[in-house]
Amino acid sequence: MLKRIDMLKAKKIWNFVPKASEREIENLGDELQTTKNPYFLQLLISRGIKNFDQAKEFMLPQIELLHDPFLMKDMDVAVDRLSMALETGEKILIYGDYDVDGTTAVSIVYSYLSEELGADVDYYIPDRYKEGYGVSQAGVEYARDNGYTLIISLDCGIKAHERVIWCKENEIDFIVCDHHLPEGDLPEAVAVLDPKRKDCPYPFKELTGAGVGFKLLMAFAMAHELDFEPIYEKLDLLACSNAADMVPIIGENRILTYFGMKKLDENPRPGLAYLLTKAGRKSPYSITDVVFSIAPVINAAGRMDHAYGAVKLLLAQNAEEAAALAQPVLNQNIERKAVEKAITKQALEQFVKDDFLPNANSTVIFHPEWHKGVVGIVASKLQEHYYRPTIVLTLSNGHVVGSARSVKGFDIHHALEQCADLLLQFGGHTHAAGLHLEQENLPEFIQRFDQLVANSLKEKEQKAEVLIDVELPVSTLSINFQEKLINRLAPFGPGNMQPYFVSEVYLHASPTIMKDEHLKLFLGEQPELKQIEAVAFGMRNSYYEDLVDAFHQQKPFKIVYHLDINEFNGRKSVQARIVDIGE
Repeated sequence: MLKRIDMLKAKKIWNFVPKASEREIENLGDELQTTKNPYFLQLLISRGIKNFDQAKEFMLPQIELLHDPFLMKDMDVAVDRLSMALETGEKILIYGDYDVDGTTAVSIVYSYLSEELGADVDYYIPDRYKEGYGVSQAGVEYARDNGYTLIISLDCGIKAHERVIWCKENEIDFIVCDHHLPEGDLPEAVAVLDPKRKDCPYPFKELTGAGVGFKLLMAFAMAHELDFEPIYEKLDLLACSNAADMVPIIGENRILTYFGMKKLDENPRPGLAYLLTKAGRKSPYSITDVVFSIAPVINAAGRMDHAYGAVKLLLAQNAEEAAALAQPVLNQNIERKAVEKAITKQALEQFVKDDFLPNANSTVIFHPEWHKGVVGIVASKLQEHYYRPTIVLTLSNGHVVGSARSVKGFDIHHALEQCADLLLQFGGHTHAAGLHLEQENLPEFIQRFDQLVANSLKEKEQKAEVLIDVELPVSTLSINFQEKLINRLAPFGPGNMQPYFVSEVYLHASPTIMKDEHLKLFLGEQPELKQIEAVAFGMRNSYYEDLVDAFHQQKPFKIVYHLDINEFNGRKSVQARIVDIGE
């Protein structure tokens, strides 16, 4: 006897984008004339697009609409100082962080100054394990010992007060290019370029560190009446920075990312091209391709060893050089995956056995032997698993260090500010941060942080949310719907997420298990009507048995999904990527 299907319970909270009125949809369709598809028009309206001009600006970004870089506070001073260094042949050191944003920023600025301007320039990336995050004492001493008189920091420096003063005392000038939120006074640098500083009138605040460096180059070119084209050639690197750093892909970032992805499609630099090909990705590339095939490999260099390997790969001049430089970095990524998997397993086991964690409001978990380079990834995995603010910590150089990941509605950086008396160092963003503390302060920190989460988050927020754009019938899904309409909304990212749809469906066949944990489904509006292939990654344990029963009973259920194009043996088909299932 078949059991009644009552277990297809959604794992997330389903919320819907406000629905446009029929009049709004009709008016926009009349203005555009190119499409009357009501579902696509709803997607445009929900993105604030209500007329032809707005639609044109959104779907056909113009690089001429980038903001004047001189609107950024201190930009004129920075350009003057850089110009003087170039005119007098000073030695310039480009100092960057070891993640994707930092390494792409270094590659952009270093390659332009060296290749286009013939500068006496080199770059420096700190060692994650010996020097830690930000501008290190070892880094500035390297600059002094090697005769550098100007340092340009990228994706770091906004908190480097002591190091900047040290540099000034040693006759080294400093230009800070950062995008992190300043705290208190600014460092006493020659120029501090950061759109988030309170007195900066720059109209767009969400540039990455690489974006700020890019604007510095644009300002220099404007001041000297140089062609922008050599700078635009580096937009593929900037697109990688935007994708990996999860900045909002709106406003100026949308323009930069749009043209960066175009460059990635048409003429990517050899290092990026090699990584995409090696991963089996095919043009036209998406932000997803960058996030899963480029960013982890670039990050792995700094996580497992030193990020110099990543910068060298990004600067590779031809395919042969890229292939040789990519292999060590790819090997480091393989090692990173194995270490991350083992630590995640240990962390999940530790969570279950802990007396405090299962009933806590947050997850703060520590092990002295975990690999410092992967604790951020493990924190993300635990956050996804339990959906609550998460901090994963290990021991490094005698201090407890780690990474924090948050959930919607909880500013983790602000929470760390409220624990500042227990911390040696911290920094980051609303949703992600890093921290250092003495081991003796850990118990009190865990208790205080958990209380901050309890006071801030409501119970309903302790569950992941999925925002659904529109409900539509499966019969509307096609290659043309995805390629001709949905893809025109790309590039996707925060602020312009890939559209999520919900549809009521029946199973055409019993679900197929893939690689022990994923599901493949064939679905339709009715058992005998048009079907679509769908995949549900990581959902075997949650839904397999109930979906088998749903198939045998021919019971409908609802799926939340986004669309993708699946290409096999030269044949394309539209595929639903399921993110949740419910009745």
